[in-house]
This record gives sequence, structure tokens and C-alpha cells, in this order.
Amino acid sequence: MSDDVAIWPGRPYPLGATWDGEGVNFALFSEHASGVELCIFGEGGRRERVRLPVRWQTDQVWHCYLPQARPGWLYGYRVYGAYEPEQGRRFNSNKLLLDPYAKAIVGNIRWNNSHFGYRVGHKLEDLSFDRTNDAGDMPKCQVVDSAFTWGDDHLLRTPWHETLIYELHVKGFTYLHPLVPQALRGTYAGLAAEPVIEHLKSLGITAVELMPVHAFMDDRSLIERGLRNYWGYNSIGFFAPDARYSATGQVAEFKTMVKTLHSHGIEVILDVVYNHTAEGNHLGPTLSFRGIDNESYYRLKPEDPRYYTDFTGCGNTLNMLHPRVLQLIMDSLRYWVLDMHVDGFRFDLASTLARELHDVNRLSAFFDIIHQDPVLSQVKLIAEPWDLGEGGYQVGNFPIGWTEWNGRYRDVVRAYWKGEGGVIGDLAYRLTGSSDLYGHSGRRPYASINFITAHDGFTLEDLVSYNEKHNEANGENNRDGTDMNLSWNCGVEGPTSDPAIRAMRNQQKRNMLASLILAQGVPMLSGGDEMGRTQRGNNNAYCHDDPLTWVNWDLDEDGRNLLHFVRHLIRIRQGHRVFRRRSFFQGRSIRGRNIKDIMWLKPDGCEMTDEEWQQEFARCLGVFMAGEGLTEYDDRGRAIRDVDFILLLNAHHERIPFALPPNRSDGWQVEIDTSRAADIGPFRAVFDSGVYPLEGRTVVLLREPSERRAGLD
Repeated sequence: MSDDVAIWPGRPYPLGATWDGEGVNFALFSEHASGVELCIFGEGGRRERVRLPVRWQTDQVWHCYLPQARPGWLYGYRVYGAYEPEQGRRFNSNKLLLDPYAKAIVGNIRWNNSHFGYRVGHKLEDLSFDRTNDAGDMPKCQVVDSAFTWGDDHLLRTPWHETLIYELHVKGFTYLHPLVPQALRGTYAGLAAEPVIEHLKSLGITAVELMPVHAFMDDRSLIERGLRNYWGYNSIGFFAPDARYSATGQVAEFKTMVKTLHSHGIEVILDVVYNHTAEGNHLGPTLSFRGIDNESYYRLKPEDPRYYTDFTGCGNTLNMLHPRVLQLIMDSLRYWVLDMHVDGFRFDLASTLARELHDVNRLSAFFDIIHQDPVLSQVKLIAEPWDLGEGGYQVGNFPIGWTEWNGRYRDVVRAYWKGEGGVIGDLAYRLTGSSDLYGHSGRRPYASINFITAHDGFTLEDLVSYNEKHNEANGENNRDGTDMNLSWNCGVEGPTSDPAIRAMRNQQKRNMLASLILAQGVPMLSGGDEMGRTQRGNNNAYCHDDPLTWVNWDLDEDGRNLLHFVRHLIRIRQGHRVFRRRSFFQGRSIRGRNIKDIMWLKPDGCEMTDEEWQQEFARCLGVFMAGEGLTEYDDRGRAIRDVDFILLLNAHHERIPFALPPNRSDGWQVEIDTSRAADIGPFRAVFDSGVYPLEGRTVVLLREPSERRAGLD
């Protein structure tokens, strides 16, 4: 590359660096800047070859065109303007800035004081402007060629009621997999490897939800403690797949992964973090947005713009009130759908995105824009329906078209199997799709994303093995992470060789998994739970990129049995539409039969009364689900039918005889009994007595033996 680079006016749209086959157009938004320089770097990114003043500005977008530029070129920006933190302006042209629209970011930040706009160590950072050039220690943006041969690949559009989500970490899920080639472990290519896909397909997974893959930063404080921001909820580039998960260093690797998963019927959902960035609070580094236009990109305190309004607990909040920030997020979302072919998004701390002024507003511009967008309105949209601000807990309040992580489902199921009383009424709502949360607004059972564990908190193994968190390895004296785990260690804290305790833990895991897979709504499994993954009691392992968080594929007998049980559970769910309803149960009588579409039963076989739902001591419950009560139709208008099922749940520690209602066949077929450790799979015993011996802390699933079914199943 010659240092004598021609520069033409170019265009203000699209934003970012766009290769058109002949040259590259560069466009950067900054409302309050007084000047912009485009910095071009040589191979490796260490040497700044040339700085080019961007003299053209249209509608607050600074733009130029380099006819010599090619894919692979490395670049960044320097932005000029006032350094007046007390007014919310933090321009510092000594700092190299990443393009918010960069499609690739290469290299890692080398942390030192030069990345800060003020002189670190001075209390009055607003008066101590730092003139150190940090370019040599910054990652660089890279021009990419977006061409890719997709063939006939397309969004799968799996119906919500047919969806089963598997949350995983790209690196952690494959890094220890013995059948994945060594060079591909921990990468996008590794996730597309045949042994990994075979595992997902054998489970019946229809969608993988990837923890953040947008380019992110490791926090300086973590690096200095020998840790990493493993989870990745620290975004700095909303268009660039993080390069640390790439075996080839090419954006095309991510596209190949998506195309491969699609070819096996598996959707790709991204966990996205648009609520804050890696630049932190007013004492954080100047890496991109802060130096480009701080008062446009971030929500500042009106009474003192030196400081940030923080609804996220991460130091800053992106300013969704600014149209260019809304455009950034919408452009990013559309890019991942149209150019990268992802099938949907899970929005981290989604309540933050809906805040107009301070309150969460269901009619915010964010929702309005997505709902009218012909692309984004048609993909899967999942909200984490809370943030850390006042009024931020919004489970059940997101609009039609959205699904939600149902935190109430998680808490109630955990509390029930822990043995707490007074929760069976709430449990009944959660098992049937949470109509109390979603039915009033016209939403369906699949608005509820049901989960018992996720990346944040205990794994399933730890949920039955620890009463307390054990986060000492995080270096924060075990102060971090929640204390509200609703866990029970079955009598011993941590690992044990006691066979009775191990048997109870295995049974409790089966209980919770059955409660998850057989409930109405969309189940979400946390990666590795089906094999007994443990984090040794750490419920906030965000900073561990090590065996503590990586999935261990070397399974013992308990792990193999659990995996077999989960596969059996999911086959039952997939084979019977009664567990995948598109509408809520109504409690209506079935024509021609003396039953309702759903009946809640006591151990004596009678239906629950209103008063009995409130009994503190009640820990045993049965639910009859009529296969003829679906009131649903296939694409040709034919009524869908299934067989009848009874689900029995006993969180009491003692056996309870449970009287069964009669059916049209001889007895009931036992599909699942979680107390039978020797019968992990489908033993399918026929139980013809009128009273079932329901063991303590057990789930039993009974079905009508008749195969009289029609319709989709």
C-alpha cells in the first residue's frame, strides 16, 4: 500500500466501511465533532501508515471514498471536538476509535493508561486531558468483502410451538469435545462440526442460542487478575463477530456455521447486548462511541452530564432516545438477519431498550420500529424482561410478537422442588404456559420461554448440590453473584460419594427437567445440563475461560443416564401435541366425554377447589390433559387430536397414593417415573390399578395406551 492515498468525497450512506468492488466508502456519524480523520494501518496493525482528513459532511455523517482501498485494509478514526466532560463532551483525537459499524475487528486491546481520555490517577479527570497516542495498543477495524455463496439457505422459521432452545457458549461448548478437530475447538467452525451437530440433533434441539458473539472487550480489571470476560456481555462492535471464536479469522466462517446448522434444521439465535458498551462509566476508557460523540450515544444525567445514567449495572446505557442510536441498533439487527442469516435474537436487559425517559414504556420507539420492520418483525424476538433500574422487572409486559425469558417459571419450579409450600397455585400457571402473564394481552403459551437454569446462576447439577454460592475463584471474596438461588444440596454441600445423596440429586435433576420439557411454552436447556455439567458451586462464572465453564464431554454413568433421560423426555414432547399447544387450556368440557380439556387433581382423584390451591402444606398435584381438547387445526383445517395424559408431581418427601381417573382403555401406560433409576428410558409399563404409588420427590407421566390419534402427530 502506498502512503499516497487518493481520497474522494464518497457518500454518507451506508454507514461503516463498504467495499463496492472498486474501492471502499467510509461513513461515520458524529453530531458534535469539529473534525474527523481516517487512519489507515499497515499489515498487523502496528504502524499507522497515513491519516486522511475527512472533509465531507452530510447530515452529520462524515464520509469519504478511497479508490485504492481493498478488503483486508485496517483502519480506525480520530475525532476532534471539545473535551468538556462537565458538558458531556469527551472528544480526544489522541485516541484511536473503532468504527461502530465495523464488520470485522482484529487484534486485542493491550491495556494501559493510554486508552483513557484523562490522565489516570488524577481525581479531576475533567481537567486532566490526556495526550497519549494509544493506536499501537488498540485493535483495528478491517474492511471486509461481504460476498458469500449461500445457495438456497434461508431462515428456517420454525414455529414457536415447535421450538426447543439450547443456550450455549461458542467456545465453552466445543473446546473439550474429543471428536472435534483440535484446530476447530472453541470456534464457529467447531460448532458446525459433525459430532456437535449430531449431539444437538439427538436431543431434538431446534435452535441454538449463542451467548454474545458481537466483538467485545475483556475488562482491564479482569485481565490484571488473570481472568477474562468469558460471557462476552461487554460489546464494542455490534456488526463484527468476535474474532477469538474464529479458526480462520474470516467473517465467512460464521456464515458457514449458520448455513451448516440450517442444513440440519437448527436455527441460530444471538444473545445481543444493545443496552450498554464496554466503555463503562465516566472513568472508563475511550474506545469508540465515547470519543465519536459521547452525548449522542450515551444517556447522560441531565443535571450533571459528566455522569452516565446507568440502568444496566455496567456503567453506561446506550441512548435509545437518539434517532442515530436507534438506527445503529436496527441496522445491526438487519445486518445479522440479511447478511448473516441468523434466525432471531435474545435481547439482554431488554427493559433498558424500552425506556423512553425513566419508565419502561411498552409503546417505545424501539418496539414501534421493530414491529413495522418487514425483516425484523418476522424473526424470533426474545426479551430478558428486566434491567436494574426502577420498575425494570417487566415479565409479562412485553408486546405481542415478543417472547420472554420467564423468570417466574424458573423461581417457582426451583422453589417447588426445593420443597417450599404454598406454591402449587403459581406452579400450575407456569406448567400451563403462564396465562396469567400472557393471556390477557392476546399472547400465546409460547410467549413464555421456560428455563430452570441459564448461563447466569447455578448449573442444574449445582442446583441440587449446593445451598450456597461458591464464587471465591472470581477474586471478589464471594460477594458477587446472587444469594437467591432456591437450591437444595440434598444433605451435603458439594461433591459426595454417598450413594443415597447422589441418587436423590439425580432424581431431583430428572424432576426439574421433566417439569421443563413437559410444560406448555418454549423450553430452553442450558448447554451441558443434560450431561450434569458443574461449575463447582460458582453461580457467576462470567470471568472464567477455563475448565470451570467448559463443557466436559467425558461422561460418567450418571451423566450418560441423564442424557438418555433427557432425550426420552424430548421425544415425548415432540411426539405429542398436547405438550406443544398453540392456545391456552380453557377448562372446558369435552363434547361426548365427562371430562374437561384440563383438570387439576388431588391425591384422592377429585378436582382441586379454590380453597385447596391456597393450602400451605400442599406439595402434591396432578394434572389431566385431554388429547381431544386441543381445539387446534392443521394447515388443511383438520382437527388435531392426541391421547390423554396425566402428569403427577410430588415434592413431599414421602410416598403418596394417588387415585387415577378412569379412561377409555384398560389402565394407564407409565411413560416416566423419575423415582425409577433403573428405568431411565421408555419402560412403558401399563398400570391398571386405580391408585398409583407416587413416591416422594417424583414426577410421573401416564398416558392413555390407545394409539387412536389423527392429525399432525
